[in-house]
Amino acid sequence: MKSVQFLGKRVPVPGHPVLRALLGVALVIGGLLGFLPVLGFWMIPLGLLILSIDFPPVRRFRRHLTVRISTWLHRRWPGLSGKLGMGTRRASRRF
Repeated sequence: MKSVQFLGKRVPVPGHPVLRALLGVALVIGGLLGFLPVLGFWMIPLGLLILSIDFPPVRRFRRHLTVRISTWLHRRWPGLSGKLGMGTRRASRRF
């Protein structure tokens, strides 16, 4: 079974790529209807996280966002970023 890592935790997802794609799309569409009582806007990032397993553009977006969030957390709250499994801050490589 496939899994996705999020904030240091592993979340299991369906093993078949078609099921993962359908689940991800369903979560994103359900998140767009987040104003309804049962659904919520929390479904959009979860759907994108599941879609990032199989679709390279979504995967690049997730990795870019993860790097930006972890850099921000390291600057603001280094202890919290360590507890969330972000590791230690690397030296910048700007030329």
